[in-house]
Amino acid sequence: MDDAKKLEEFQVKIDAEIKIEPKDWMPEDYRKHLQRQISQHAHSEIIGMQPEGNWLLRAPSLRAKVVLLAKIQDEAGHGLYLYSAAETLGKSRTEYLDELKTGKAKYSSIFNYPTLTWADMGAVGWLVDGAAIVNQVSLQRTSYGPYARGMVKICKEESFHQRQGYEIIADMAKGSPEQKEMAQDALNRFWWPSIMMFGPHDSDSPNTGNAVKWKIKRATNDQLRQSFIDKTVHQAELIGLTIPDPDLKWNEERGSYDFGEMDWDEFWSVVKGGGPCSKQRLKHYNDAHNNGEWVRKAAKAYAEKQNSKQKVA
Repeated sequence: MDDAKKLEEFQVKIDAEIKIEPKDWMPEDYRKHLQRQISQHAHSEIIGMQPEGNWLLRAPSLRAKVVLLAKIQDEAGHGLYLYSAAETLGKSRTEYLDELKTGKAKYSSIFNYPTLTWADMGAVGWLVDGAAIVNQVSLQRTSYGPYARGMVKICKEESFHQRQGYEIIADMAKGSPEQKEMAQDALNRFWWPSIMMFGPHDSDSPNTGNAVKWKIKRATNDQLRQSFIDKTVHQAELIGLTIPDPDLKWNEERGSYDFGEMDWDEFWSVVKGGGPCSKQRLKHYNDAHNNGEWVRKAAKAYAEKQNSKQKVA
């Protein structure tokens, strides 16, 4: 069967909502898109532990520390689920990790911003994980089976993360004037990077066309961004905080909020490695990877020893 016929049958499966599985035929562009998207998602979970780990020993209470530790542990697990899904597409985990270590692979730009106060832990959970949920809920219905199935568990845990963040920011907003000021400052600094997490406008996103056609994505960048803004504005109002956008206003005709233009120069600078913490994040990851080499060697040696024992038995 020639590739044109295979492509036609592939699209019929997509349109019929039949999941594509690892051994199924798929266009090379579909495979490469998923390799890039799933590995970037995995990298984001792993790098995303760093700004939170920065506050683990400075959490204001034992409860806050335990909850934050549980969240960081969840994110490590999410990375492992996603690397496992990415490996089904013909590239090894080592290859994906090498791309991260060298800076060839990208991860979510939001993690290249610093977390300066405990209120930032609230903003990260509320805004960053909230934005992630808007995107990831739709990914539970993505056309690639291993990715879709992995997202079911991830979304459940991300919902907990969002609630944890909103609890932190709401408690601070209801606290002393200094605490409320800290909460507002965190919102001011994380609002724009959070809505830029959805990526460039659809008109500037070359991968959107096929991603939607092949149902890798169920909604475009701009649709997901609008959904997040519409959900989040009311949440800010409930706790007495102000979205830092003077152009934000309700559009009755559209049934959604109009909002100001994002700083795309900043976005692309951060994506290309010019973020406030870009070099720090990559160095920390590489240092941790190198320092853990002895653990990987010991685990491998132990596994080989156990295998040898089983063969003798």
